[in-house]
This record gives sequence, structure tokens and C-alpha cells, in this order.
Amino acid sequence: MVGIKDVARQAGVSVGTVSNVINRPEMVAEATRDRVQGVIERLGYVRQESARQLRAGRSRIIALLVLDMANPFFVDVASGAERAAREAGLGVMVCNSAQSPEEEADYLGLFAEHRVRGVLVTPADVTGANLESFRRHDIPFVFVDREVPSADGCSVSVDDIEGGALAGRHLIAQGHRSVVYVSGPMLLPQCQDRRAGLLGAFAEEGLAAEAMVHIEAERLDVASGRDAGARLLGISPRPTAVFCANDLLALGVLQALFAAGVSVPGEVALVGYDDIEFAAAAAVPLTSVRQPAFRMGRTAAELLIEETGEETEDHQHRRIVLQPELVVRDSTFAPRPGA
Repeated sequence: MVGIKDVARQAGVSVGTVSNVINRPEMVAEATRDRVQGVIERLGYVRQESARQLRAGRSRIIALLVLDMANPFFVDVASGAERAAREAGLGVMVCNSAQSPEEEADYLGLFAEHRVRGVLVTPADVTGANLESFRRHDIPFVFVDREVPSADGCSVSVDDIEGGALAGRHLIAQGHRSVVYVSGPMLLPQCQDRRAGLLGAFAEEGLAAEAMVHIEAERLDVASGRDAGARLLGISPRPTAVFCANDLLALGVLQALFAAGVSVPGEVALVGYDDIEFAAAAAVPLTSVRQPAFRMGRTAAELLIEETGEETEDHQHRRIVLQPELVVRDSTFAPRPGA
């Protein structure tokens, strides 16, 4: 690897002069500056930015740790965070915990080693132990798609209880009186809150909680949705509607129903959550509860940038809760008899 001493030797100048050309070019005579720049280009020298930042005590990298980068929802979150970071002259390192507390712990250790400026995180470890351990490194973090459990940090989330209620009210208004809720692991607060919202909508209409059948999937992905759809087909009598904790699960359920010759929405109505791009492009366009994912990522990054900026003493930890929106499409369009 070409170092700054190699550049200085080839250009016939001191290491300090090379450093000035890179960091304070106005301090170097034009002829000398041009000669050093020529050597830099010829040798392909790249300054060791990470080492320089560590010496300065200020990294220009924000880390983003999400549950599943295969989920387009988190891609939109990352896009929002990247936009805010870029406007602040920073970069974003995106990592995927794959919903694993062990992988989350490994990445948090990596962030500490590299002394990133701060971390945006959707926790996989619901106990909070990983982040509690991470606190000792004095690196700020902001919760994304999750409320922070204490006043010790910022968070940006969506009102998932209201999101579940939106789905429930819509299905009830369509005449459905029996609904399957397909969730991911119920350790995840998002899955708990969306279920609570659905049950809240039932209570508003005087429907018993038993009108909801709960199928808990192992993961929040399409394959788990297909498995849940197969389990749904075995329920008798079959519920007339399904609410899924995210769109990937809903797309998997849709595949299972299609394969079994079950009409959507004629026999079973289907609602997802997140409103990813594929929801509108499905074989039957999917009704979904939209989360403002881009805005969530951008807002979280802005909070972290504020907390790690020059005026940190003015920063106040905040919990920002965004509101979901129901987007109605063909998968729930057909009214039930008597609706």
C-alpha cells in the first residue's frame, strides 16, 4: 500500500508538505502543489481516512443496523437515512442483523471497534442486553421502527397499534367477522402492537377476541407467509379475511391461496403492512397499511446527526411517532354478503 512517505519521497518534499497539499492546499506554492498532486495520482495514493478520523475523534460514518435488508421496507429506511447523511457530508454503513440477536451483537462490536459516529438500529434483541452493553462505548444511537424504552436516547417509530386498528376497521367495514392475524415472532414489539390494534378494532365493534385466529410465523418473509397460508387452509370453518404483520408475509399467503385455488378477495380478503413497492404490483394488488419508511430513516438520521454535531449540549432526546395510512387495493375490494 502506498503511504504518505512514498509520496513525499517521490515528490522530493516533506511529509508535512504532502499533508498540507491534501488538507490545506492554500498553504503550498502552486508549483509544489501541482508536483505533489501529480505524484499522488501516479502512485494512486489514498489517505487513510479512518485513521485520520480516529485521531480527530470524529468519524464521518453512521452505521445503520436493520432486521432484514431483503425487506424493501428497510431499503426505504436506508434510503432516507442516506439522504440525510449525505446532506450533512456523512456516509452510511448498512448492516443486516437477519433478525438474530447474536449477529446484532457482532455488528455492534464492529461499530465500537471502528468508532462510528453513531448508530441507527432496529433491535433484534428484544431484551435490550446488546444495546445496554454497547452503551459503555459512549457512541450515540437512535432506535428506528421502535420506541426507545427509556429517556436515554431518541427513537422514530410508527403507531403500530393504530396501524393494526386501521386494518381491522377496514375489514369489519367490509363485512368480515372472522380474521386471521399472521404475525412474525411475537417477541417483536411491532407484531405485538399490530395484534393489539386489530383486537382494539374488534372491541370497538363489540366483536369477541375469539373472532381473531392467530398464526405466528417464524420469520417476517415470503416463505414464512406461504407456510402460514398452508396452515390457514386447514382451518375450518375458514376465516374470510387475513391481516399480515408485513407485506412479505401477505405475499406468501397470497401465493399459498392462489396455489390452492382460493379466490382473493372473493373468498378471502387480504391486508398487509408496510406498503412496499411490490404490494401494488402483486397479482392481486394488495391492500396495505403504509409506513412512511423513507421519512422514518431520514428523521432518525437527522436526530443522530444533531446529537453528534458541534452543538451537542443543545440536543434533547425525542420520541417521534409517525402515523400510518391505510391504502386500499383489490385484495379487499369485494364486499362480503350482508355488508
